[in-house]
Amino acid sequence: TPNSPAARAGIRAGDRLVTVDDEMVFANDIPGAVLLLEGAAETEVSLEVHRAGRRRIVDLRRVANRVETVTAETRSEVLHLRISGFTALTSAQVAGFVEAAFAGSTPPRGLVLDLRGNRGGILTQAVAVADIFLDAGTGEIVSTAGRHPEANRRYSAGDNDAAQGRPIVVLVDGRTASAAEILAAALAEKGRAAVIGTGTQGKGLVQVLLPLPNGGELQLSWSRILLPSGWPLQGAGLLPALCTAGGAEAAAEALAALRAGQQPMGAALARLRALRVPVPALEAAALRETCPGLDGIERETDFAQSLVLDPAAYRAALMR
Repeated sequence: TPNSPAARAGIRAGDRLVTVDDEMVFANDIPGAVLLLEGAAETEVSLEVHRAGRRRIVDLRRVANRVETVTAETRSEVLHLRISGFTALTSAQVAGFVEAAFAGSTPPRGLVLDLRGNRGGILTQAVAVADIFLDAGTGEIVSTAGRHPEANRRYSAGDNDAAQGRPIVVLVDGRTASAAEILAAALAEKGRAAVIGTGTQGKGLVQVLLPLPNGGELQLSWSRILLPSGWPLQGAGLLPALCTAGGAEAAAEALAALRAGQQPMGAALARLRALRVPVPALEAAALRETCPGLDGIERETDFAQSLVLDPAAYRAALMR
């Protein structure tokens, strides 16, 4: 986050976080790392960070300030929205940028929603952002299912498409998780957006933290996320229609195939949508291998821009 304590201390995207207050953190336990990082304002936290093989200890002071989770930029008539997380203000920020763009004399020809590195946040905010781009009457956006009656909820579209049907491309990567996956999958499931990038993290559970008498906390899995056709996000995650895991050259070949009306990820996407609870671990692992969840590549936003502006490729990339 620009101007944050981490940014001012010189921490950059791509640095490897090894410990938080001398406790090891791991890439396969992002929520655990988050719990160690978060804390009361004006308290201190010590990080061990590695970059290019060099070790560095960084002491930071936590601050309480309003975090802007959405940034916007127009490139060659395409509105690029970067969403870094989902707070109570995220949907209002997205709506504001979209309304301003379409109120101008030359509305965007399409949109790119960049969800790379977005680890999630408030579920209802992800649903509200999806609703911005779906017409009323579209039906169910996503549902949650659990053993407690109150865990079973359905969220439906209730507004008109603020983007007026313009093409939408969603960028994801291996760090796209939870609410961010829900937004990407919901738009893809409804055929409202094409997805580009790599496989996402596969965190499709709604979890709550319960305080314990001894000062500890219990993390309770309350419900699972289901897409309208019935497939769960938990385990396999979301696969893109244009996979960039093989690098720029492979991505260019995949884009060319889409332009020719072919669907390089079509078989994998069909298998993904056929999943039902309980998801076989081997099938989930096999699907993830079709486009491993990695960080983004150079020119990834250029590929997203090209997909927005190419009607034939865009149509081929939409989930069916």
